[in-house]
Amino acid sequence: MQQHTEKENVILFPKWKDVLEEESVQALKDKRYEEALSKLDKLLSYHIRSHEIIIGKLICLMELDRHTEAQEICEELLTEKDEHYYHYVHIYLTILFQTNQYELLMEQVDYEFEMGDVPSPLEEQFQQLYTMSSKMKADLTVETSSSQLNGLVQAAEEEDHQEQWRIVESLRQMSALPTKTIPPMLANEKVHPVVKTVIMQWLAESDYNQEVSIHKFGRERIVTPSELEKLDDIAILHQARSLLEETEQKNPTLFDMLEKLLFRFLYVHYPILPPSEEVFQLAEAIKHVGQEYLGIHMEEESPQSEKMQQFSEEVMLCDSLYLSIIEE
Repeated sequence: MQQHTEKENVILFPKWKDVLEEESVQALKDKRYEEALSKLDKLLSYHIRSHEIIIGKLICLMELDRHTEAQEICEELLTEKDEHYYHYVHIYLTILFQTNQYELLMEQVDYEFEMGDVPSPLEEQFQQLYTMSSKMKADLTVETSSSQLNGLVQAAEEEDHQEQWRIVESLRQMSALPTKTIPPMLANEKVHPVVKTVIMQWLAESDYNQEVSIHKFGRERIVTPSELEKLDDIAILHQARSLLEETEQKNPTLFDMLEKLLFRFLYVHYPILPPSEEVFQLAEAIKHVGQEYLGIHMEEESPQSEKMQQFSEEVMLCDSLYLSIIEE
């Protein structure tokens, strides 16, 4: 037989139940939320779990700024999908709005409208919350991005490469629109080449359709970000990878290293990349560096050509530059 705790076996007399309910309601009316919450929790501890008691507890938690607890209770209630579901959804959305969780609120409203069962009286309220959240989210993005853009200018001036990366990646993730201060950073020698790659990706994702000048490793290229191929789609990546695939069966560990070296080399250089006719020399240089890194004995080879030696040095440099910014 299943054992029960002492608390579970204790029954609250109807008289005391009524007293606790009345006292909790009065405490709520008088805005004595701590007291009301204590009495409601007492009722819940005896498994007296009416809709009114749950709503009362949620109100107390929200008034006491204990929004995280209220949110967790709501999320649990939403999984039950009982007859009070949309009342709980409304409270849940209110909590999300009060705690600036605009994205989550909008996702929940989208879900409810997609299900198509929102009661008519609530449709307008849900839509209003969605509209306000969309505006607040946009305002918050503008405010945050403005502050971060100022920080980026300072990080560039101070050559704080980690901070450059953190800010640009943050702006990119929040889909902030690049301002006129961003493109000149591509030619700024104080900006890390890895950061320039992220800036270029950010401009491309923002459909930036004006020409920009990018400087890396003493080379310059004029490009239109919106017209650039994505890094994963560039021909030389796939051409070089196909030349390295012969090692995959023989030595999977080496192949994994070669893939990383190739990607890091191209990532750091992007979008100023070697021409396709140099792909063989690049692949051979990557093999050479990969074997060296893993301490693999290499048979006597003919001396590297000047181009291969240059590629080998660049592969090692790019590996170091990439890992100095991006942790793996």
